Amino acid sequence: MIVIVVLVAAVLLLLLWGWLVGLALNLLWLIIVGLVIGALGRLVLPGKQTLGLVQTGLVGIAASLLGALIANIFDVGWLIKYAVAIALAAIGVALLDSTSPSRGGASQL
Repeated sequence: MIVIVVLVAAVLLLLLWGWLVGLALNLLWLIIVGLVIGALGRLVLPGKQTLGLVQTGLVGIAASLLGALIANIFDVGWLIKYAVAIALAAIGVALLDSTSPSRGGASQL
């Protein structure tokens, strides 16, 4: 009886470990894709942006997550999902850039 309990516990621990590893890999993929989406969103905007890499990356990660959510709601393909994510990242970068102070030190009139 003790052998069965130990085996069940081992199987449950392995399942939990697999779930945690899968979650970690999904989060890592979200971060990588989000950084690329943020860079693409910044690239499609004309002019110079004053946002740093961290802010651009965070906007990209948020846009990637929101784009995937919207794409899943409307049940569209992966290409539309990434196009929506890039558009959301461009909007997020533009909004964040318009609210951030300039880096030059002098105020722009």
